Amino acid sequence: MTLESKQHDLTVTRVFDAPVAAVWAAWSESEQMKQWWGPAGFTCPVAKMDFREGGVSLTCMRAPAEFGGQDFYNTWAYQKIVPMQVIEYLMGFSDQDGHPIDPTTLGLPPGMPAEVPQTVTFKAISDHQTEITMTEYGYPSQEIVEMSKMGLEQCLDKMAALLVTV
Repeated sequence: MTLESKQHDLTVTRVFDAPVAAVWAAWSESEQMKQWWGPAGFTCPVAKMDFREGGVSLTCMRAPAEFGGQDFYNTWAYQKIVPMQVIEYLMGFSDQDGHPIDPTTLGLPPGMPAEVPQTVTFKAISDHQTEITMTEYGYPSQEIVEMSKMGLEQCLDKMAALLVTV
């Protein structure tokens, strides 16, 4: 008898009331990233963007005080960028200097991958609406997918609020 480990992917699609250029800027510009990255109540005090193929950005989500105020750093290693169309990157858990770390040291569940391939596609619905589809690949369980989905949807809610003000 053999045991196969099944991989689980997460795909979220969202339509924003903003042109593609504005949604693209939210993903590629540091000051905009700081306004939406992280679930509800979290802040993003660090978004050092090296937004280019081969570049690596460093982001930080800071938990609210009532959840301990912990910082969660990630690197985003960009593999493919097609302006206004697609971003492919490898998201990795890291320390504040961008060195890889085991996500369980942050209190995340066992089995959480240290690196997660991600793809974001951008599609103009009209001059003032953009659809993005974000896919995260290779989670070991549906429970981890659901945890990531909850956080991602809260981030995208914050992005939608940001884009209203643009």
